Amino acid sequence: MQDFPWFKNYPAGIPHQLGSLEFNSLPELFDAACKKYSDRIAFENLGGKITYGEVDRLSSNFAAYLQNELGLKKGERIAIQMPNLLQFPIAMIGSLKAGLIVVNTNPLYTPREMEHQFKDAEISAIVIVANFAHNLEQIIDKINVKHVIVTQVGDMLGFVKGAITNFVVKRIKKLVPDYYLPTAISFKSTLEKGATLKLNKPVIDVEDVAVLQYTGGTTGISKGAQLSHRNIIAHNMMISYWFGPLIDPSEQQVVITALPLYHIFAFTVNGVLMFHKGLRNVLITNPRDIPGFVKEIKKYKFSIITGVNTLFNGLIHNPDFASCDFSELKGAVGGGMAVQDAVAIKWQEITKSPLVEGYGLSETSPVLCCNPLTGNHRRGTIGIPMPSTEVAIFDDDGNMLSQGETGEICARGPQVMRGYWQKDTEGVFFNKEWFRTGDIGLMDADGYFKIVDRKKDMIKVSGFNVFPNEIENVLASHPKILEVAAIGVPDAKSGEVIKVFIVKKDQSLSEEEVKIFCHENLTNYKVPKHIEFRNELPKTNVGKILRRTLKEEEAKKAA
Repeated sequence: MQDFPWFKNYPAGIPHQLGSLEFNSLPELFDAACKKYSDRIAFENLGGKITYGEVDRLSSNFAAYLQNELGLKKGERIAIQMPNLLQFPIAMIGSLKAGLIVVNTNPLYTPREMEHQFKDAEISAIVIVANFAHNLEQIIDKINVKHVIVTQVGDMLGFVKGAITNFVVKRIKKLVPDYYLPTAISFKSTLEKGATLKLNKPVIDVEDVAVLQYTGGTTGISKGAQLSHRNIIAHNMMISYWFGPLIDPSEQQVVITALPLYHIFAFTVNGVLMFHKGLRNVLITNPRDIPGFVKEIKKYKFSIITGVNTLFNGLIHNPDFASCDFSELKGAVGGGMAVQDAVAIKWQEITKSPLVEGYGLSETSPVLCCNPLTGNHRRGTIGIPMPSTEVAIFDDDGNMLSQGETGEICARGPQVMRGYWQKDTEGVFFNKEWFRTGDIGLMDADGYFKIVDRKKDMIKVSGFNVFPNEIENVLASHPKILEVAAIGVPDAKSGEVIKVFIVKKDQSLSEEEVKIFCHENLTNYKVPKHIEFRNELPKTNVGKILRRTLKEEEAKKAA
């Protein structure tokens, strides 16, 4: 690896390059953690708890069932479609122990989105929470799935609490629409039957695919990024170094997992790294319920929390959040979307702990860059690359640009996928080695990288490039604005003009007030020509604002 400028900012003790892999497969990694921390609580959710030893036993039971009772073979795909519940790590680890490829699936997918993903991945089995089984029923005859395993929210909460929870969810809150899947198997029965069966551990090579992580939700048709055991183990080594200063091996710390584990950030950072390091992982099932979320985390002296900008923004504007116990908080890491300056500043003010930004994609396991978690973090940047990771800026012709020049962020490293499932890689890599992220950015004088915006979201106003992130970041600093999204809309004179959608924090905010603020902080062609106030903005399940949905709505109006 050549001597790039970011090396001078590497935190002490973190190597520029990784050594040999610590494990030959993810099951080896999980087995080592379960043996080392067997008596510690591994996961906690909705009042239920399971230890590392129980995770080992239950995941092995699940693996044995998949292997012996269902006859699933190494390399077959199994979809896991549920929010953060204790069942998720059991199903995920068990599937990997059986040599299967995990297909992470958003439980809020529509039947159309489910059909596309399940057909594309050619899944053999699915584990789905009952709340969304009615959607599966609508497409079950269109997909060639052999086995359906259904779980209820309270299945891992114990006999009494579990039964009460399932009754309340289904009968009182009416969150489980009726469905008809006559051949479905209950998740609890797979664990019971699996306990009587023997798991024959398959031979897993580090190059075998471990996870199909589907992109999408914000851009185009989703594609399955093939992440191998090598990708995820190498990634785990990288972020082990990065998170090292925040983790005290002498005692068990608490990590708050609000992002769903089917999301690649939570999957590898919270589900793999924090498990590997022996942390107590508090799973939040519904982080959109901010009052409920705050009430839950008030029970803990937590050390680490991960999330996205909208989640942190929701927390800092909740009146009860400031009374949480932050005495053990070492740091917060934001990913998935840009962390806005106003949010990071307010977070530091309330918690006395930094909110630093990292960057990555489903295709890169996901972390490529992150701000150092102790010192030298630079607000407004995505930080510096991980060990053994090279990041550079390229023009559209595949030429590497100089420091300070703006172009497409590209990367290479052992965490980068081999390609998309059953699709060619044309246009995905420069020179067959530099993965093209589709994000526009630059490297500053000190080697820190900064995202300007998504290439597809760039707005052309009278020939000038305008990036929505800049507009949104400026408006988010207005004290009366809670959330904002910016898009380009057609204009006969300028080609495109900027339209912003705003959720008010203070109902006295007026359109004129917004325009004056923009003129004071933005050059004229960047000032929005259209302003629309809304009660809420469309988002993915992990809280990313969906500019694409707003664009589609505007296109329908113009049609």
